[in-house]
Amino acid sequence: MRLATSLRKLIIGSNHYEVIFDLNSKTVRLAKLSEASEKAEFWDDRETAQKVMKERALLQRELDEYADLAAQLHDLRELAALAEEDETLGPELSAEFGKFSDAFESYDLKSTLSGPEDKSNAIMTIHPGAGGTESQDWADMLFRMYKRFADRSRYSVVLMDLLPGEEAGIKSVTISIEGEYAYGYLKGETGVHRLVRISPFDAAARRHTSFASVFVYPDVDENIEIEINPSELRIDTYRSSGAGGQHVNTTDSAVRITHLPTGIVVTCQNERSQHRNRDMAMKILKARLYDLVLKEREDEYGRLLKEKKEIAWGNQIRSYVLQPYRLIKDHRTDFETGKVDAFLDGELDEAIQSYLRWHGARKSRTV
Repeated sequence: MRLATSLRKLIIGSNHYEVIFDLNSKTVRLAKLSEASEKAEFWDDRETAQKVMKERALLQRELDEYADLAAQLHDLRELAALAEEDETLGPELSAEFGKFSDAFESYDLKSTLSGPEDKSNAIMTIHPGAGGTESQDWADMLFRMYKRFADRSRYSVVLMDLLPGEEAGIKSVTISIEGEYAYGYLKGETGVHRLVRISPFDAAARRHTSFASVFVYPDVDENIEIEINPSELRIDTYRSSGAGGQHVNTTDSAVRITHLPTGIVVTCQNERSQHRNRDMAMKILKARLYDLVLKEREDEYGRLLKEKKEIAWGNQIRSYVLQPYRLIKDHRTDFETGKVDAFLDGELDEAIQSYLRWHGARKSRTV
């Protein structure tokens, strides 16, 4: 009975999906892009042409995904009609309905990522909290977790800046995670992450609590103008840190840029060339300033400044408990999982989906 009721609601609601997912405007936009790409002078401006082709490919995939869902729903309707006459088809109908529901939910969640920045690549920085080696090792664990998530999602990861810890772990890391909707899916990871475990660095095997902060910014598209006054920048160069020996950089190739009006500081030392490090640092700065603009538009940045939180107790968005029990809990959405090892190995999809649903519901309540 539950299956039949759910299926009836799904079929009735399907009449409105084209409006909900704004398929008409996407189809019109795709046609305009296709028409533009067929003009003889299209490739005269190669940079603009590549952006057009990228948008066109994304729209085509979205429409193809919807067409595939519509075909699945059509087959489901026919199977449901047959199942009314043949009860032995019930298990098959239930299985096919489950597959369709998962695919539909995934498409529905992706459709909520409608902001101009959601489709962008993501720039992520991770910093340990107080606690020395413990927190630095925890920051390194998070770094691995997000790299594994990127691998599973077929995103590429570009290391932009890394400062290793003296004994273990990292003091800071900045990476670019490149792929469609990377920022949209990862933006909810911004915040303080708390770890409880038996310390591998404590000879007495005592339980320790560690903190690390994660910040995610959209990798700003070049067609979005962010004005940066060169006179408001302080640019310092220094020697990149390394493992020692032949790997030590003997030139001042690392770059630190301070944006004086906001106090934002960005660094890059991963490239051998000072010029390349400067370009990468400016890219990070532009992303952070754009993120600042977005928060100001939502009247959130002022609140965040007033309620600026330490990387410490009571401020975490998610807890990772490995001892005395094993549980990961998101304190915003109440998402929980006991599959700690899988989660730390990059299986974040359920937590991310839970955040997107929670965030979408919260936004709708404030509109």
